[in-house]
Amino acid sequence: MADRFDAIIIGAGQAGPSLAGKLTAAGMSVALIERKLIGGTCVNVGCTPTKTMVASARAAHQARRAAEYGVNIGGTVSVSLPDVLVRKAAVVANSRTGLENWLHGMPGCTTLQGQARFVTGNSVRVGGQLLESERIFINVGGRPRIPRLPGIETIPYLTSSSILELQTLPEHLIVVGGSYIGLEFAQMYRRFGSQVTVIEKAPRIIPKEDADVSAAILAILESEEITVRSSAECIRLHHSGRDIVAGAHCSEGAPEIVGSHLLLAVGRRPNTDDLGLESAGVATDEQGYIIVDDELRTSAAGIWALGDCNGKGAFTHTAYNDFEIVADNLLGTGVRRVSDRIPCYALYVDPPLGRAGMTEAQARAQGRTIRIGSRPMTRIARAVEKGESQGFMKIIVDGDSDAILGASILGVGGDEAVHGVLDVMSAKAPYTTLQRTMHIHPTVSELIPTILGELETVEGGAR
Repeated sequence: MADRFDAIIIGAGQAGPSLAGKLTAAGMSVALIERKLIGGTCVNVGCTPTKTMVASARAAHQARRAAEYGVNIGGTVSVSLPDVLVRKAAVVANSRTGLENWLHGMPGCTTLQGQARFVTGNSVRVGGQLLESERIFINVGGRPRIPRLPGIETIPYLTSSSILELQTLPEHLIVVGGSYIGLEFAQMYRRFGSQVTVIEKAPRIIPKEDADVSAAILAILESEEITVRSSAECIRLHHSGRDIVAGAHCSEGAPEIVGSHLLLAVGRRPNTDDLGLESAGVATDEQGYIIVDDELRTSAAGIWALGDCNGKGAFTHTAYNDFEIVADNLLGTGVRRVSDRIPCYALYVDPPLGRAGMTEAQARAQGRTIRIGSRPMTRIARAVEKGESQGFMKIIVDGDSDAILGASILGVGGDEAVHGVLDVMSAKAPYTTLQRTMHIHPTVSELIPTILGELETVEGGAR
């Protein structure tokens, strides 16, 4: 005999608990299934632990720079990695416990621990228990992707999850992957005291960003003595005694890098391969992402997919927005679509990169006539006063409609300052609305109206 619910949610990541709260508040009975830890990637092995450790790394970095501010702390600054992990674990536990308490006290919500697997399009088995519902929501997230590199099976390696539990500071950390996750860990561990080398297959790090953004971040990393090897072809791995050797045919530098630890940071894959999706008629693409429409409905009636597993976004905020779209549409309070949202994210190197909308390269590729405003952080008083003047700000405007197309803010507070631009984009207001808005002094954001008053017209076409 199956247990029936008004809704079944598979996965307790960013979207799952919030959806359970909204549905139960509407009077529905909900079964929320989680096979591992409440909170999913973000709380347990993603944003919460990594940004907590980034904060520790920044504290060490600022302590080493204390003399620049006229502060004498004396002695050599050192980092106790076990103590960093204790702090990280406490922050994670507090966040997860808060979610667990909320869910366990939620009227109408039954929380189940175990692996869910579809039996039919409206039934799921968890252990020996069969659950049925006409509404099933998949929120199973993703995990680090392990690349097929020659020799990978012969050496120990770390992922973005396992490195969070590493108790011993690497003497020399080799990071394979020069994109968002890899660069955050590279700077973090360099500030902890490790020697760090980043190996990137593409001609430059974070190749999805504009070339000037990539170059500026490279300069920041190199200023902290992080070695970056780009255009690395045929990456191969092997042992040399207790060391790990990464071979890379690069245009410059030694053909092999010898290190003590290896971190693989080459992307993620969805956790969809053990759900029995074929039994429910849920279609996936060649990478395993669940195919969804603009309202996050799958190919099977009555089944939705939210979060990282649907390929529509790889961030906590996109997962939460997925919840908002589904809940709003399901409960009849509005019509919301994935295509309505503006891409936005941050890269949490220090200083951070805040991004909204298109890159300059994307706008040029569309053949638009664009107007660009930019300013280095060295010309922003707040950044200079704080002694953090690395980076720059750039805003892209459509030359015909005056709409803001995108922004890249690399610098102190960039992850916060970009939201003012994002809000104007969301309101579909012309750039002049922001240009004519008075901002507070001294802040980083106050220079955004100034930048918008100094736009220069650029013809379309890739460069």
